[in-house]
Amino acid sequence: MKLSSALACTLLAASLAACSKSSDQAQQQPPPPEVGVITAEAASAPLERSLVGRLSAFRSADVRARVPGVLVKRVYKEGSDVEEGQLLFEIDPAPLRATLNAQQANLAAAQATYTNNRVAAERARSVGARGLLSKADVDAANAAERTAAATVKQAQANVEAARINLGYANVTAPIAGRAGKQQVTEGALVGQGEATLLTTIDQIDPLYVNFSMSVADIEAMRRATNAGAATLAGDNQAEVRVALPDGSEYGHTGLMDFSGAVVDPATGAVTLRARIDNPEHILLPGMYVTLTAELGERHNVFRVPQRAVQRDATGPYVLVVGGDGNVARKDVVTAGSVEGSWIITSGLDAGDQVIVSGLQRAKSGQPAKATPWQPETAPADHPAPAAQPPAESAGDR
Repeated sequence: MKLSSALACTLLAASLAACSKSSDQAQQQPPPPEVGVITAEAASAPLERSLVGRLSAFRSADVRARVPGVLVKRVYKEGSDVEEGQLLFEIDPAPLRATLNAQQANLAAAQATYTNNRVAAERARSVGARGLLSKADVDAANAAERTAAATVKQAQANVEAARINLGYANVTAPIAGRAGKQQVTEGALVGQGEATLLTTIDQIDPLYVNFSMSVADIEAMRRATNAGAATLAGDNQAEVRVALPDGSEYGHTGLMDFSGAVVDPATGAVTLRARIDNPEHILLPGMYVTLTAELGERHNVFRVPQRAVQRDATGPYVLVVGGDGNVARKDVVTAGSVEGSWIITSGLDAGDQVIVSGLQRAKSGQPAKATPWQPETAPADHPAPAAQPPAESAGDR
């Protein structure tokens, strides 16, 4: 009996020791880390491309001397805005005025000759009707009258041409815009054999933004459209945003108004053009600018904060909290960013709990406690990979 009682006490002590050890191990195991998550929801996002373009004047006109003469005066201020029809230069009008006077004298002589020949022709027709003058003489008088009438018309045209040339002595602006610097100085002989360039006027409100897009990008968007993943905007609906040299966004947006139909064999790109307002004259022709073209919309894509997307040798990926409470990795395909979020075209499913904060504590295959992510209070424990964005797929580049 004593032996049996001792054995029972030993077994009870061993059992109590095992329970105590198990309790200590349970107390030593840490709770699952808390992570901030968002619920992935399919939505639409702009189909954008960041490109480099060059600005050009909406209209550009060369101001040239259209008649020969000596340049007498420059009337406008170089670099100023001028109105259409405004006087810019004066060419010595004296020789042109003399030519006009000579042509007017020739017209007067032609009119006098015509009057004499008309009177003679009327007399010849009257006498010929009575049979007192041969038909040949009557025909000759009529011919002289018609010739004199034609000479009068030619003289009138010469007078008009001389008057037009005299008007060209005052060189005016063909369009409204900003006038450039003077190309020739006063006293120079211009218009001898060719129309001498005097200055250039550029209309800089609005402006054109000229850029190009590779055939590969166009084909990728066309494939996305055919697959129902995107909708391309028409040429007159695609919006363009321009970034200034300091990185700030220009205050006016533009609209595409031209798309080339021929591929440049040297670059493999198609020429595109947008029109943008420039009322403050901040933009100038010839500037290179960075622009973002909204070419349509992508459908059934996911917007994920940039900080949630990580990258390794395999490519971009996100961590999600599965239905079993464990963390899982999902490889994704990105297609650029919009307003601080990456656009994910594949790799996610609607309803996935994507981890945004607490990424350093989350381990694939380990449990985690999912809580709604609060952007305002979320700790910056994993900075957004802005310096090294996730690689785009071949179809999205």
